[in-house]
Amino acid sequence: MNPIIDNLEKTYLREDMPEMNTGDTVKVFVKIIEGNKERIQAFEGTVIKQHGSGVNKTITVRKVFQGVGVERVFLLNSPRLDKITVLRKGDVRRSKLYYLRERSGKATRIKEKIEKR
Repeated sequence: MNPIIDNLEKTYLREDMPEMNTGDTVKVFVKIIEGNKERIQAFEGTVIKQHGSGVNKTITVRKVFQGVGVERVFLLNSPRLDKITVLRKGDVRRSKLYYLRERSGKATRIKEKIEKR
């Protein structure tokens, strides 16, 4: 692409993001501003989609709360994102886990990836 745009985008890239893939269970900490107060809210769920690259990279995280599926899209290089912690590594064979939307209960379980030492 354009080297001028690439240099400009490099200044906005964050290096403190962990290595994560689709199927991982993550906890995303987001800064929320209410009036003049700022607090950090956690959102824990499964990564069902990764999209984009560079500055525009996003992840979609899904969780079920009180029987209702909730999905949020997070811009990984956003200043509103405080941190992301990977709780479990998922062992999946596809890049988009849209099939989890139709499933509930035990059918939504994802096998855990066991890393070799």
